[in-house]
Amino acid sequence: MAELLIGTAFITGAASGLGRATAFAFAQHGITNLALIDLDPTALESTKSDLIQKFPKLNVLVLVSDVRSEDAVARAIADTVSQFGRIDAAVNNAGISGGSFALTQDASWEDWSRIYDVNIHGVWRCQKHELKQMSGQELIETNKSRGVIINVASVLGLLGGNATTPVAGYSSTKHAVLGLTKTDAICYATQGIRVNAICPGYIDTPLLQNLDEATLQRIVSKIPAGRLGNPEEIGNAIVFLASYLSSFMTGQGLVVDGGQLAG
Repeated sequence: MAELLIGTAFITGAASGLGRATAFAFAQHGITNLALIDLDPTALESTKSDLIQKFPKLNVLVLVSDVRSEDAVARAIADTVSQFGRIDAAVNNAGISGGSFALTQDASWEDWSRIYDVNIHGVWRCQKHELKQMSGQELIETNKSRGVIINVASVLGLLGGNATTPVAGYSSTKHAVLGLTKTDAICYATQGIRVNAICPGYIDTPLLQNLDEATLQRIVSKIPAGRLGNPEEIGNAIVFLASYLSSFMTGQGLVVDGGQLAG
């Protein structure tokens, strides 16, 4: 059976949570080269060590980089291409929850600016340089692709949260990620570049650590599956979006939420 993925993947926010799970899923399904980007050097090295232990033939490049800096993003892309020659799949996963959840009238400009700088400006910086790289790459004939980009959005990019847990900053950045995804998907479709988003529901990752137990239980009670999602379940869905199995999908936001939006 042919591998679902080939070549090189570039993943931001790769040291933990969804990024780490995606790295393992990519390695399991055929990626031979991984560039892992994060701010945490210790966690990056730990992820690299665990990956190589499980997949000894995998080539892993770790890059400590900050998506809030366009120069840093450009260097990370350049270093990846210098090491591996091209980027076949990029996963723009780096994101923050924004700290405390506050009504708009109570939110600070500092918190608002910080979450925007990472969650949407960071995605834009990465996507800008990924598209620049991919548009100049040779078309792979087997899958008619110059590259695939997957942006990590959220079901809160399709909803507005709720009154008990106000998430205006986080939700609005994820709405913006979906808008960027759709627009660039249209603009680059004829070049053999697909751009999609994944919209996870509530997943058991460090982003939920700021929530108290009562809030978590209230969230779980509204999920038909009756539980939080696992990072591995999102990683597997991202594999699908990066693979030839989704070759006619672009500009989409794939919802993986345990049925939350169905209710």
